Amino acid sequence: MWQARIVAAVALALVALPAVAQESGDRFAGHDLAVRWCSSCHLVDPGQQRQGSDAVPTFAAIAAMKSTTEASLKVFLATPHARMPDYTLSRDDIADVSAYILSLRK
Repeated sequence: MWQARIVAAVALALVALPAVAQESGDRFAGHDLAVRWCSSCHLVDPGQQRQGSDAVPTFAAIAAMKSTTEASLKVFLATPHARMPDYTLSRDDIADVSAYILSLRK
């Protein structure tokens, strides 16, 4: 009986593993997406020469906020905001941009 529980636990862990890895996002794809969609207003890359607006935070500043987590970024990016263009990001896009922003944390 205990063997069946171990097999079930291992099987469950193996099934859940790809989902966890998938959720973390691809920071390189997130960088590309941020440059394409966000750089007209935000400074998204430390090497970027200019920012579209001084009234918005840089991605590095967002990353440095104590309140910035993977979960908070996913909620923020999935919610429409009056001051931001109405981009419809997929779950993968949100995970990728979140991973990129978090990669800027020092």
